[in-house]
Amino acid sequence: MEEVVLRLEELLFPSIADVSVVSVDVSNETIRVQARSTTIGSACSGCGNWSIQVHSSYLRFPADVPSAGRRVVLCLRVRRFACPVASCGRRTFIEQVPGLPRRYGRWTERLRSTLTAVGLALAGRAGARMAGVLGVSVSRSTVLRLVEALPEPDLQAPRVVGVDEYATRKGRHYGTVLVDVETRRPVDLLPDRETSSLVAWLAKRPEIEVVCRDRAPFFAEGATVGAPQAVQVADRWQCAMRRLVVSPI
Repeated sequence: MEEVVLRLEELLFPSIADVSVVSVDVSNETIRVQARSTTIGSACSGCGNWSIQVHSSYLRFPADVPSAGRRVVLCLRVRRFACPVASCGRRTFIEQVPGLPRRYGRWTERLRSTLTAVGLALAGRAGARMAGVLGVSVSRSTVLRLVEALPEPDLQAPRVVGVDEYATRKGRHYGTVLVDVETRRPVDLLPDRETSSLVAWLAKRPEIEVVCRDRAPFFAEGATVGAPQAVQVADRWQCAMRRLVVSPI
């Protein structure tokens, strides 16, 4: 029996340490996994001091990645510890199990990462539909919030930048879009198409060597003043723009 439990822990939580599987109940629609932490104590979230004095415990029910078409629910017993420091404002605190649900979270980390990957690939509405196919019911707003919560990626400074306009309201309000022509990825959006805005943006990036720009005079002046070291290509670089795919939300 002990060997079977160990295999379950390796199967269900391969990258999570200090978690013990108590039991697994399977029904036609749901797989319910009962688990608990095996650590002796936990660090206080207020002062950081270690405590082994258990105050109480309760169950959390975060959703996990579906398995074989069934919804997976984790019945995780978490303990409340008493803080050993009398001056700490947090008298008691709840242990956190890394890799399982976050504080106040309703999903495990792997379900969160799965939904985030779906959102990155398909955006809002399509991402919510795909999540439903996978067995997770979420709204498009939830999928978009997960994507928006991601940290900004560390992008390499562009060497060849493309400059063109975009319309937020055609015929009335335009902005400036800047694209890394070599990677064919958007770099930034400026709220207007004024020369001063483009000059300020280019002046902060002296590593730019080539500017592919629209033939509009305000882009020409902005590229000349903001990036005097760069070679200008007065073309609409439509080949690069056609390969920019913006997923509908």
